[in-house]
Amino acid sequence: MPRTAIPRPRSIRFNGRRENAAMPKPDLIVTASRCTAARKCIGDVARLSQDIPLFPVERPMLLEALATARAAAAASNAPNTSSTTKTASTSQPVSGQRIGWAAIFLKAYSLVAREMPVLRTWLVRGFSTGGLRLATASESVATLAVNRVEQGEDRLFWARLAQPDARPLPEIQQFVVDCTTRPVEEMFKRQLQLEMVPGFLRRTILRWNMNSFSQKRAARIGTFSLSTLAGLGAINRFHPTICTTSLSYAPLEADGRCLVTLIADHRVLDGAVVARALARLEEVLVNDMVAELRSLKNVSPASR
Repeated sequence: MPRTAIPRPRSIRFNGRRENAAMPKPDLIVTASRCTAARKCIGDVARLSQDIPLFPVERPMLLEALATARAAAAASNAPNTSSTTKTASTSQPVSGQRIGWAAIFLKAYSLVAREMPVLRTWLVRGFSTGGLRLATASESVATLAVNRVEQGEDRLFWARLAQPDARPLPEIQQFVVDCTTRPVEEMFKRQLQLEMVPGFLRRTILRWNMNSFSQKRAARIGTFSLSTLAGLGAINRFHPTICTTSLSYAPLEADGRCLVTLIADHRVLDGAVVARALARLEEVLVNDMVAELRSLKNVSPASR
């Protein structure tokens, strides 16, 4: 019996794949747009972080006492509308403002890093010999991830704060407020300049800063970072970072518990050290930070 050829539907190639021309196509419209310089810069940092063996360690912390002290300090020091300072974008209260969780965690972790030099240490890879060495800064420099909406576009910026452990909580909180309200040209000038550099040169600059013994390394990258989505009701348990450690925390639960995550560079420190750092961080939060918040409750805004 003669074999009859079965006609096959014509196929065409689309983006390197064969598509059946006989199949109906949905009314799908695809638009193309250029990747912004800001997004390219974020991508470069994310790409460089892939070369670091990062691992997360988590600890559920009981922060009910801290939340109570924070609320009491805010209630007793209500903002005084007659005591404001003009900024480039808005008027911000100098005193009496609520202390945010980011400010509290920045100072608390910096206090832990003061006791544990490894949290202020980073790995330096030699360009010529390929050898590995460790560099340790004498003080902490915090890098805070800040989300801003500029001209309808979400932007991610990194702000640096030196010695959070030596600053009072209201000063750190004012820094956080400035990062979210003052003009980006004023607060993130260096990052905006870096975004304008060609990609290959930008990545070279970042790699150079990462592998430097200079004090500018800490000033430009930080000794640790903090990135959280707790204010949006979400948990950011793992995120790209080029710092040795990066801190994140979840929204506070009804019973006062809070899941805190510390991401670490396995080339510099091990899981047991990170676990001890988190345990010490909880002690600082429920003791030192509670004590400072209670002291703010007893200080009138006019006397600051």
